[in-house]
Amino acid sequence: MKKKIKIIFAVLAALFLLIQFYQPARNADNGQVHTADLINIYQAPDSVQAILKKACYDCHSANTRYPWYSYLQPVRFMMENHISTGKADLNFSEFGSYPKRRQISKLNSMQQTIKNDDMPLTSYTWIHRDAVLSKEEKTIMIDWINNLLNTLK
Repeated sequence: MKKKIKIIFAVLAALFLLIQFYQPARNADNGQVHTADLINIYQAPDSVQAILKKACYDCHSANTRYPWYSYLQPVRFMMENHISTGKADLNFSEFGSYPKRRQISKLNSMQQTIKNDDMPLTSYTWIHRDAVLSKEEKTIMIDWINNLLNTLK
């Protein structure tokens, strides 16, 4: 019985080591802000930029800040899944390329998401406590989105 447990442990350890070699391409443009980026095309104030970068851009832009544990599998695989899902839903780096109607829709969704505390994801804020928005930050974002929606409509 002990021999079987040792074999199972050895196989699991070997599998864990082998999956470490799988390192997908990183979602990082070295902090570069794209010309179609939301903060670029609508000249977001510094306060809004700071909030977006700390709470949203890791999963919803072409620039992800990767922590040390992102080099470990299966954590990296889960992170890449979150990032690709987030960018598929809303990519701030390409926001300016969206049709105006889609921009308005995304801004309305952002506003509701902030009001309902649906984002950032709880699984993200467990480790990134700074990404939790304060009441003041929520107000800043909602007011800015309202102003932006009024100019777009």
